[in-house]
Amino acid sequence: MTEGAAQATGSAAPWLERAARRPVLALLLLAMFAWLPGLSTLPPLDRDESRFAEASRQMAETGNYIDIRFAGGTRYNKPIGIYWLQAAAATLAGPALRSRISVYRVPSLLGGILSLILTYECARVFASRKTALMAAALLGSTLLLTAESDIATTDAALLSAIVAAQAMMMRVYLAARDARYGNPRLAAILAGWAALGIGVLLKGPIILAVLAATALALSLWDRDWRWLRGTRPLPGLVLAAAIVAPWAIAIGLASHGAFYQQSLGHDFAAKILGGEESHGAPPGYYLVLASFTFWPATVFLIPAVGSAIVRRGDPVNRYLLAWSGAAWLMFELVPTKLPHYILPVYPALAILCALWGAGSNRELETRRTPVLHYAAGAQFGLAALTLAAASLFLPLRFGGAINWPLIAGTVLALVASCAAIVFLIRRRVDSAATSAIASAVAFYLLLAFAVAPQLHDMWISPRAAKLVADNRRPDDPPPVVAGYVEPSLVFALGSDTRIESADGAAGVVAAHGGLALVDGRAEPIFLHELSSFHAADRQLGQVSGFDYSNGRKERVILYRVTSSLRTPATPGN
Repeated sequence: MTEGAAQATGSAAPWLERAARRPVLALLLLAMFAWLPGLSTLPPLDRDESRFAEASRQMAETGNYIDIRFAGGTRYNKPIGIYWLQAAAATLAGPALRSRISVYRVPSLLGGILSLILTYECARVFASRKTALMAAALLGSTLLLTAESDIATTDAALLSAIVAAQAMMMRVYLAARDARYGNPRLAAILAGWAALGIGVLLKGPIILAVLAATALALSLWDRDWRWLRGTRPLPGLVLAAAIVAPWAIAIGLASHGAFYQQSLGHDFAAKILGGEESHGAPPGYYLVLASFTFWPATVFLIPAVGSAIVRRGDPVNRYLLAWSGAAWLMFELVPTKLPHYILPVYPALAILCALWGAGSNRELETRRTPVLHYAAGAQFGLAALTLAAASLFLPLRFGGAINWPLIAGTVLALVASCAAIVFLIRRRVDSAATSAIASAVAFYLLLAFAVAPQLHDMWISPRAAKLVADNRRPDDPPPVVAGYVEPSLVFALGSDTRIESADGAAGVVAAHGGLALVDGRAEPIFLHELSSFHAADRQLGQVSGFDYSNGRKERVILYRVTSSLRTPATPGN
């Protein structure tokens, strides 16, 4: 480390040194403040989260841990891993708590925490405790991992498996390139292969693609493939296959091959070949989005990557660049793009940021380096201003109001952001990291407690479910929904909810009576068909709002229908 770099880090934040003595506790505290509020305040989200949670609830209720079902049909687009974890959480919570979405978010929370601990352990192979803790803390404060650790989907849990597998492969690579790094033990290598098998059970071939892209990039870069022998591929593949094969065979038999036709032949292949479900985007999508999804770690991102490229001959930098660069390029080239797809790249970038912040990658900085600092500050500040604007705008737009606690919280978070930029420009990097993370935590607390509860117009399903609950009688059959059938509504109403077309819903309630929840666009067809059965109906209420899944306004009306066993009226009768 140069004298300038030493001076830059000489004013190390005392808390960082103390926290590094108990890194797991420090990371748990970070997760508690940054992640737990959103876990409990956000209602069930559309569409993936509620689909996962509802399918997991049905798994826990039925005891069928092989097949995956949602409402009355199958859900064959992802493997079983996350459903097992969520169903286990629901079983441990008990029947009384199974209707709470927070129960199904626990595996994501634990997966996110495990990702931080594994990132710390990965960095400890070549960095100090303080640097490793900074890497994990920067990753844990990112907007993307915070969001994924708060919702009941696969990505936070998958990230922990990817980091474990990458850590194993990195140990093998470093040992082959530098004698200072000892060869990992067989148990550590097999643990990495076990993580690979678990990752496949969580999200299919994604973990394979990330690891393969990294290995390919390194081998082509070095013009050497021999280091891969150190991963013990034969026993490793046997172990990974042993983890995956039992369920893979069972679901193939149970579904008569339909699972593989749907998950690989439709879901996975469609995402590779084209922009599935209107989620196509050109290359560069993730590069633009990183200013927000990798925030606040962007405070170091530009100079960190620039310095790592300069020091690319170092095995550590080379591996981290290959991990982040090759996987990033792969995700950019895939036509289907969603913000969370890029998450497997972020641990490598967070470690690069921490290495730069600790001074390890700053020996070769030049007079032009301050330009990178200003660029990083501008990138960081842009995202902070966007979050501040969103904190004030979203409540006004979706049914809430601006109040003094909201304003005060926004100002406090912005002050911390400004402090991070000032410290960065002055090269007080530990203080910059501290302020950036503090700013992120302040914004997340603000969004969880002051913003999200005010977005009434966006939370249509909870209000519609409450309308049903307020009007439901003990002898009513399960409610019928038509038109507005977002998964969050199905989760809120219960596993026995009937999903029908407008005319089908009319036939069901005409025969059995009860409640029908009908979308405004489906209402004319529903009422016309209902009249043909001579069934009496009464409107009980309605809710309206903005469906963020399809970007349009919705109006949902609740009807009570008195059963009529008459056949449909015919013309002339």
